[in-house]
Amino acid sequence: MSSAARSLSEPQVLAHTKRRLFPDDTDDAAPSYVVADTQFSQNEWLPGQPIEPAIRDRLAPFNHVEIGGGFPDLVGVRDLESELVAVERVGDEPPLIAIEAKGDTSSGVDTELGIVQAYDRLHEANAAYFAAPIDTIAETDRTLARELNVGVLGVDATGEVEVLETARVVGNRTSTEATALRFQAGAQGVADASFGLNHPKNYLGYPLAHYADGDTAGLLSAYDVVSAVDAAKQGAAFLGLIEDGPRVELTSLGQEVVRFATARYGSVESALAEFEEWYGSPKRFVDLAPQWGQLARRVVFEYPATELLVTELQHMHEDGIPEPSLVDVVEYLHELHPTFTVELFVRGDDDVRSRVLTEDGELRRAALEDGAVYHSPTVFQLKAMLYHTGILTERGKEPSRLEPLEDAWALREPV
Repeated sequence: MSSAARSLSEPQVLAHTKRRLFPDDTDDAAPSYVVADTQFSQNEWLPGQPIEPAIRDRLAPFNHVEIGGGFPDLVGVRDLESELVAVERVGDEPPLIAIEAKGDTSSGVDTELGIVQAYDRLHEANAAYFAAPIDTIAETDRTLARELNVGVLGVDATGEVEVLETARVVGNRTSTEATALRFQAGAQGVADASFGLNHPKNYLGYPLAHYADGDTAGLLSAYDVVSAVDAAKQGAAFLGLIEDGPRVELTSLGQEVVRFATARYGSVESALAEFEEWYGSPKRFVDLAPQWGQLARRVVFEYPATELLVTELQHMHEDGIPEPSLVDVVEYLHELHPTFTVELFVRGDDDVRSRVLTEDGELRRAALEDGAVYHSPTVFQLKAMLYHTGILTERGKEPSRLEPLEDAWALREPV
């Protein structure tokens, strides 16, 4: 085999590393989410060296995430197997992991630089790895990595990844960027699916039907709460009303919904009967049923993205932008919370992120003017719930019907 055939570019090394650390076929139900840096979303890695579409697909989604004063090639959240880490867990949350990769180039592989870059990420990450072609990693590299608590992964020509040095998990402060990835990895992230329904009553009804005597799905149907039971269950979990595991359990917030219902109606069944009166009503929920609307407002405000949106919309109002468009909001938020903004609003598809973000992670405004790039659970379902709970002035729209420059995100009651 020629040396050219054996060479591994940096994108190839990173794709194999991602498959090893964040496998698609894992049975692990623990929180997991990972993004590659936007530099790998481009058509070419180096002039004349294209990045194969399969490699880009493997690395997607992309985002430009600052961790430890730099931008790791790969950053994510996941519990790791014992063969990968020297300490299994620090704290209750899965570790934030940063990976720096190097590949074969005409001038060789700067392994020392990669290890030092990985070490720098430990100022905010919990674990850091350096990955490179296995035949370029010397014993001196491994010694340096051990001294710096950096894991070392060697990738061979077939794509197999060998753990040469385990990483040591350390405790660290949580940055805003790290929080965004933890949000996506957790039960309330919008990476894959979250809100399938756009009315908060559908989610409030789920804990009531679960608590009542009888089959949950049957009760939701019998009282005309909602027919899309799975979507209601999923949304109730995203709003923190239930814990959706092998056995559904009410959270403290879900229990509060039950207390609210029984205090006013005597039983959850009587409360569910009230839901029948609201079926099919186009009226804003907080105006249709003020007390329930206020309860829904409290529940929706517990959702992590809501507070961020309301806080920054208030700031935009103070800055003289009382009725910002969706494009205005995304650009404004991206200046302050870049990672969170991209994860919340922009679909994770390779082609979408490549259109919206430059190699340096900057936004392309022209791409933001296309409704198809937006994440439906945010611009349609979440926005509709913010409307129904009296927070925003306008409902959400499906991306297919969305005109981002005309879509207003204004607070109904700015202060």
